[in-house]
Amino acid sequence: MTFAALGLPPLLVQSLRNAGIDEPFPIQAATIPDVLAGRDVLGRAPTGSGKTLAFGLPMLVRLAGAPSRPRSPRGLVLAPTRELAAQIERSLDDAAVALGLRVASVVGGIPMKRQVDALGRGVDLLVATPGRLADHLAAGSASLDDVAITTIDEADHMADMGFLPQVTRLLDRTPADGQRLLFSATLDGEVDTLVRRYLRDPVTHATAPASASITTMTHHLLYVQKADKRAIVAEIGSRTGRTIMFVRTKYGVDRIAKQLRSAGVSAGALHGGKAQNNRTRTLAAFADGTTPVLVATDVAARGIHVDGVSLVVHIDPPADPKDYLHRAGRTARAGEEGIVVTLVTEDERDDVAKMTGKAGVRVDTMEVRPGDRRLAALTGARKPSGVALPSVTEAPSGDDKPQRGDNPIRGTRSNGRDGRGGGPARRRGRRPGPPATPHGHRNRGAH
Repeated sequence: MTFAALGLPPLLVQSLRNAGIDEPFPIQAATIPDVLAGRDVLGRAPTGSGKTLAFGLPMLVRLAGAPSRPRSPRGLVLAPTRELAAQIERSLDDAAVALGLRVASVVGGIPMKRQVDALGRGVDLLVATPGRLADHLAAGSASLDDVAITTIDEADHMADMGFLPQVTRLLDRTPADGQRLLFSATLDGEVDTLVRRYLRDPVTHATAPASASITTMTHHLLYVQKADKRAIVAEIGSRTGRTIMFVRTKYGVDRIAKQLRSAGVSAGALHGGKAQNNRTRTLAAFADGTTPVLVATDVAARGIHVDGVSLVVHIDPPADPKDYLHRAGRTARAGEEGIVVTLVTEDERDDVAKMTGKAGVRVDTMEVRPGDRRLAALTGARKPSGVALPSVTEAPSGDDKPQRGDNPIRGTRSNGRDGRGGGPARRRGRRPGPPATPHGHRNRGAH
């Protein structure tokens, strides 16, 4: 199967080829023809399965050929987090350029005025978080009257975060006869209500396995003593390769990242309490390898797609099996191998066993101490240098106001393949285009 055979135009196929993308993922092969045909589509697909291009490419094709009015996008993608919205924008940027379209995002943490200016110049495909889009509608800087096609991405996460009432209000502002696409890892509860209310005779595609079913991912419970936990975390952090460590609270993230840097481990901290500019720098440093360890709350379990993460560590075990799978899904993406380890103290053993059982995860268990050879064999753990390192992501002038040119996700996945590594460098020789989008980088298609 090729993208051309799916019905994508030659200009778009060539753009994908330039990016090293020649063959569609299963969810793309299944979904693209139905979206191009104007059908409502319901997709059950976890992150890493290729769904961004599955909905984004045919959306762009359907929007091509007619300019959008100022402040009135014709295509809309709703995403639960800033990071996911920025990633979707970046993933579709080159494809939009190839078709002469503009894609932009509006999210919290970025000055409204910059977004108002971009909307005023005309946006064909708008990627938005629900809260910030509602702000623009209230301010009159955006209208959904012209929206012909809408995608709700990661609808289950929208439900978990309490966003679905906002989403329904936004959908009610779009034309009732518009095409609608919904993607979710699970399709129960509130998500099912959303589907029945807004999708008309949808065709359903479910082609990707849950994270627990990925054969290239292994799961391990490491039984540790509370007194040893800090030292074990530092040894794991000293390994070679990208590592994401999950912690329950914002305070815990900051504390553990500081402890790791004090031990000589280059670690960044990411949570919802960080200003957008700080999150931008932290993600960029993790993606380019400058900071190989990312310590995060569950804000990073969704929407942050960084290739090459070979180890996920649950420093604090999640209580919910869905959270376990979303965290675990940061590794073993698109056929790569990955390891997931959970640090479990004596008082947590029963609860973690029940949680992993509900998640459908087959786990190996072992008791480990600092310096344990088995720990080193499994994770690559080694003794840290002990030479303290400074934080590399603090705002240089003492504040965290976003600056022009900041891109919250630049570098996290350069090819936009939503699951495959490598990607297109920006091609030289393009003519100058319109001013920067709300995230600072340029969409150089013209109407």
